[in-house]
Amino acid sequence: MLRGEFPDAGEQSHEELLAAYGTVLAETVETVGVEGVVDATGLDRATVTAFADADIADRTLDEAVAVLATGPNRPDADALQAEAQDILLMGMTTAVMDVESLASGIDDELEPKEIQQKIEGRYPVTLAEYALLHSYIEGEKR
Repeated sequence: MLRGEFPDAGEQSHEELLAAYGTVLAETVETVGVEGVVDATGLDRATVTAFADADIADRTLDEAVAVLATGPNRPDADALQAEAQDILLMGMTTAVMDVESLASGIDDELEPKEIQQKIEGRYPVTLAEYALLHSYIEGEKR
């Protein structure tokens, strides 16, 4: 989700990458505190507790960047969201792939149109989906 934070994303399975995201998010909640994250983000306590427990597969990228933005020395949520989308879009450019080849590469777990909408931020993307896309794209870079 953050440039430079997961340099070996292409060498990890999407499950391992999701776990790495979970660690970063749980550390953020630990640093800021559950109540601090709730107050700063407007997310409910159950959602923030899920991040604290690294139970994030069904959480959305929007929620994750809101949590990350509460951390010290982190950009705001909008900047983090743009960076997360940019990582996928620029990765696809570097790997020379389109959404059809990406869909095929992830065994059609997501449809090409759905991938495009999620990457562009027009449709919510879960962290499990983001990890799947991120891992595959990074693994295909030339």
